[in-house]
Order: sequence, then C-alpha cells, then structure tokens
Amino acid sequence: MKNQRPTILISNDDGFQAKGINCLAEMIRDMADVVVCAPEGPRSGYACAFSATAPLRMWLRHREEGLEVWSCDGTPIDCVKLALNQLFTDRLPDMIIGGINHGDNGSVNTHYSGTMGVALEGCMKYIPSVAFSLCDFDADADFSPMRPLIRQITRKVLDEGLPMGVCLNVNFPLGECKGVKVCRMAHGTWYNECVKEHHPRGYDYFWMVGSYRNDEPEAEDTDNWALTHGYAAITPTHIDVTHYEMLDTIRQWELHP
Repeated sequence: MKNQRPTILISNDDGFQAKGINCLAEMIRDMADVVVCAPEGPRSGYACAFSATAPLRMWLRHREEGLEVWSCDGTPIDCVKLALNQLFTDRLPDMIIGGINHGDNGSVNTHYSGTMGVALEGCMKYIPSVAFSLCDFDADADFSPMRPLIRQITRKVLDEGLPMGVCLNVNFPLGECKGVKVCRMAHGTWYNECVKEHHPRGYDYFWMVGSYRNDEPEAEDTDNWALTHGYAAITPTHIDVTHYEMLDTIRQWELHP
C-alpha cells in the first residue's frame, strides 16, 4: 500500500475474526486503504498492556487491493506497535481506529478496554485516533445502524485531524440511535468483581466478573445517560491525566525531603 490514498490502521480487543472489526473495515475501505492488525483471539480488559517479556508473532491472513489483514498473538497494543514498526515502513497511517467493539466502553470502562487502548496508543504516537463500540456483546451483533455516523466521524477526522493528545471514545446504543450527544465520562463503579469457587482437588480459584453501576444516573451530560436514552455518545479523551487544579494545592503542602 504505497500510493497516496489515506491509510487507516484498525485493531480491537475481540480478535481479528470478530464481526465488529470486519464490519468496520468494510464500512470505510472506500475512504482509505485499510490495514487490520488485531489479536489472534479475545483480549478484552487488556487496556494499554503490552508484552514486555514474551516474543510475538504476526501472520498475514488476507490481502487484496486496499485491504490487508494481519493477526498477532499479543495484546491490542502489541498489534498497534508491531503494525507501525513493520507494516508502515514508508509513512505512518493517517488514522488509527479501535473497534467496532462488542460491548460498550463508556465511563470507567475506558480505562480497562483494549479497544480504547488502541486509540490511546495511536494518540500517544500523535496519530488521530478513534474507538468505536456498540452496547451489544452478541458475537453476531448488528452493526449496520452505526455505518452513517462511523463514516461521518472517520471522514471528519481524516480531513481535519484531532488536537494533539486527544482521541475520541465513541459508543453506540443498542437498537435505534436517536442522535448524537457529545458528553463527558460518567462516574461509575464495578462491584462484586470476584467469584470464589473450590476445585475438587482441594484449592480455591476465582473468576473475575462483576456488575457495573452508574453512580450519577440523573446526570444528563454523561456517556452513560446518552447510551441509556438511545443516543450515541462521543467523549473526547485526554492522554494527559494531570489534575491541574490540584497542582497549586499540593504546592502549598510545604513538603521537605
């Protein structure tokens, strides 16, 4: 892919065979050359983790005009790092997209999501990046209603870019989408996250599960409210996590070594 069409790198945390990432590639491949580099299988919850102590492998799964599909046996971040290093030797992609994720990535899920990790990694490489997610965990989810907005957002970002250090977290509701809300991340909590079981051979083991609670359900300016009420939620997300208002407070602590 050495011509001068725009190029878009896509990855996810559901695996290269997931319906979401394949639907995404089809939705946008007339707008740019598309390179898919995604994990071999599901990697949900990997956030920005990468493989620091294990070697990695990549496989070319499919190639045709304007589309390449690669898989990697590492994390979503491994996929992005390897793709940028090995597949984009002439120039960096014009855009990086995570998704389409099976399941929403609103509120604090932003910090756990491997699909959001893809967008954050791209953002840290100064490449305009977006994550798309749908509030449906079904492996055969219907992604077609997302098509118009995904294409509009992709075109806008390709044409105008994004500010340095900012990526977009875009979540779609289940069912009919009434419109778009540009909103902040909701305050939420995961609870009952561990289930303890006892193995017949005499030891305990644990499943990481949990339930999510929106801690401000009446706040109408949040992603959770938008999704609950049938709207797509767009949340601009910062790489810089500094709490600037707290800087002066801590400076007044008069700390001494």
